[in-house]
Amino acid sequence: MLKRFSVTNYKNFDKTLVLDLGKVGGYKFNVECIQDNIITKCLIYGRNATGKTNFGEALTDIWNNIFSRPLRLRNNRILNANSNEKTATFSYEFIFGNDEVDYEYQRNLKQDLVTERLVINGNIVFDMNFEKGVFSDINLELVDADTIQIEKYLETVKHMLVEMEDEEHTQVPFLRYILNNVPIMPRSILNKLEDYVKRMRISIVSNSIRQRSLVNISFNEYLAQADNLKKFQDFLNGMGIECNLEVMKTVDGQYELFFKHKSRIPFYENASSGTLTLTTFYRRVLAVDRKPSLFYMDEFDAFYNYEISEKIVRYLKKNFPESQFILTTHNTNLMTNQLMRPDCLFILSKAGKITPLCDATERELREGHNLEKLYIGGEFEQYE
Repeated sequence: MLKRFSVTNYKNFDKTLVLDLGKVGGYKFNVECIQDNIITKCLIYGRNATGKTNFGEALTDIWNNIFSRPLRLRNNRILNANSNEKTATFSYEFIFGNDEVDYEYQRNLKQDLVTERLVINGNIVFDMNFEKGVFSDINLELVDADTIQIEKYLETVKHMLVEMEDEEHTQVPFLRYILNNVPIMPRSILNKLEDYVKRMRISIVSNSIRQRSLVNISFNEYLAQADNLKKFQDFLNGMGIECNLEVMKTVDGQYELFFKHKSRIPFYENASSGTLTLTTFYRRVLAVDRKPSLFYMDEFDAFYNYEISEKIVRYLKKNFPESQFILTTHNTNLMTNQLMRPDCLFILSKAGKITPLCDATERELREGHNLEKLYIGGEFEQYE
């Protein structure tokens, strides 16, 4: 699981922003928000324009780094516009059983890698400088990768430095090179790291599902299989959306989803914003072969009333004990010890700092405190 993440000089964060999920308080209630002494369910509050979306993109950048297409092809400025620093730094600390994995890398304005470093249990596996094309430390025997062709990789890096003006080129992270060229044993730490990062997800608030026909078609095909439609319908009903659904195959061979009444009503064109958002949540979280390792949901309840928002949080706590869900919200109804706890409720400030409520006041927060009332009354205002 992810224990700690920090990012420096990224978009609106000129300084280092840290989310410490390993800093667990001694609370004895809502223990399902914690797994193996790491926070797995948390809510992040913050005023508009504090960077909640930017933070989610930074947090899940490791997925892009290891598995995605070259980022430098994207029109996306990542460096803070007011900073003189030339790179943005991404740092991750993971815990897998008794093993700790630290992975850090830097990107420049073009999003090219500048440095990359992997440390396992305090021992450096590799430390790469892409601008110089050299390793300052390399101990691949620690991950049973000492037979990998390092010289071939360095030649590739040097070639990329020459071709840097070509928008088709970008560096391949050395970690990706190892994963692609070395047989990784199932119990290997690298296998656990790769599996975790593959299952990381981010969901930015959007109601564009009405127009995303290819996504709809794929989901409709999923619903047409076995009892998937009933499970989806039961989920919506459990969230307070009373409906009967039907999947029909059209004359062109595609499946369409309908509300089932005396006459069929097309689902995507007529569902409410809240229902569509629940559908996106279901498709991305539940209609998958494997549960997500970490899911960052920005303004997850933007189209929900407080009752559905609370049901979603309770649903995640009950059904995803080992998955880490980081949800941003403006809904203070969720800021309660009946649902969460002070070490799992965070404030993202305009100054670029994330603080748990238990550290945002000199008051010793207990289970009987009304956190929402304290928040509205300005108890944590200096951390906003």
